[in-house]
Amino acid sequence: MSRTIWSVDEHLDDILASVRPLEPIELQLPDAQGCVLVKDVVVEVALPPFDNSSMDGYAVRIADVEGASEEFPAVLTVIGDVAAGSAGLADDQVVGPGQAARIMTGAPLPAGAEAVVPVEWTDGGTGEGPAAAMRAHSDAPEDATGEVRVHRPVLAGAHVRERGSDVKPGDLALAAGSVVGPPQIGLLAAIGCATVVVRPRPRVVVLSTGSELVQPGEQLTGGQIYDSNSFALTAAARDAGAIAYRVGAVADDAETLRATIEDQLIRADIVVTTGGVSVGAYDVVKEALSSVGDEDEPGGGVEFRKLAMQPGKPQGFGSIGPDHTPLLALPGNPVSSYVSFELFVRPAIRALMGLTDVHRPTARARLTAEKALTSPDGRRQFLRGRYDAEAGTVTPVGGSGSHLIAALAQADVLIVVPEDVTSVEPGTETDVVLLG
Repeated sequence: MSRTIWSVDEHLDDILASVRPLEPIELQLPDAQGCVLVKDVVVEVALPPFDNSSMDGYAVRIADVEGASEEFPAVLTVIGDVAAGSAGLADDQVVGPGQAARIMTGAPLPAGAEAVVPVEWTDGGTGEGPAAAMRAHSDAPEDATGEVRVHRPVLAGAHVRERGSDVKPGDLALAAGSVVGPPQIGLLAAIGCATVVVRPRPRVVVLSTGSELVQPGEQLTGGQIYDSNSFALTAAARDAGAIAYRVGAVADDAETLRATIEDQLIRADIVVTTGGVSVGAYDVVKEALSSVGDEDEPGGGVEFRKLAMQPGKPQGFGSIGPDHTPLLALPGNPVSSYVSFELFVRPAIRALMGLTDVHRPTARARLTAEKALTSPDGRRQFLRGRYDAEAGTVTPVGGSGSHLIAALAQADVLIVVPEDVTSVEPGTETDVVLLG
């Protein structure tokens, strides 16, 4: 005898038990954005790779500028110019007693120098008052020689970025499981990594069903509505870290839907449909897929269930096609569809990426409302709300209707009412799922 109802947790557990992380691949850095590292990345080259100046100024010895002031400046002989990207002074040049080298930000600290004096603490080699900025190379004396008056002393290592002060060879740059975002790409490039081994971003195909659906921008006629689900779920898939492909709405025809899905499998790691999973006469997804199985995979095919939740009671899940591509069939009401995505599809996408924490963060919040929230006995209800983290409160937005997409657009959390709770009084603490 088949079961009549499943819990939210049971359904999610079944989904995650059947989803395996995608196989690792090696990608160039720009292509690895949003992917998850498979291997630890260990530093091979120190960062910075050499001692360099953090300021435009003059490389000096500490003893030569000790006690310097504007009234009694230290007068040093400038022996050369060190620019960023250069090898530094000539091989036989060393900053010796009474000498300095003009140096630019990022340039290597020359031999003999112990610190950098910012140009603003000198006369800039003009013989006049304090300089506002370093003179352009073209305006400097030939070979940047001459004299500079230093008006302030410095400590050893001042304004110098030491070799390896960021990371040293052998340090762990990034651990396996890290998501490769812009800062991580910057670090990888800085330590000389051109490629990384990652799990690729999952490819998610999203399609909605219903002969009543019209694409935004077109003219509505009697009985028609705009297709919002495929747009919302495609955006949600991208937000979860996937590469998402939106397919135009498919009419209520089982053969057309089956053929459309089969055509999309070539670019899908997971397929998400919305609509057509209830018990209506035109619930095309159920009709098209309930008899489709993976002949060589025990337990393959798509199973349709009723869950103890509101909204989102009707759900479908299984695998289709020669590669046993996971398919999640979500209900068609906009709020039901989105809530179902957050609870079931997003964790599946994160699992495909190889992440260990696949869930949205949760928090406890005190309900602020004019009256108690009601919830059907035996169902876990997910209501929309606005969360005030500083106050630790949550306020419901809109009603419980699964068509209220305007309220969904104002919400930043889902308020969770457990199965055994039928009423939540104002002031009661409850769990919220953070959507942002």
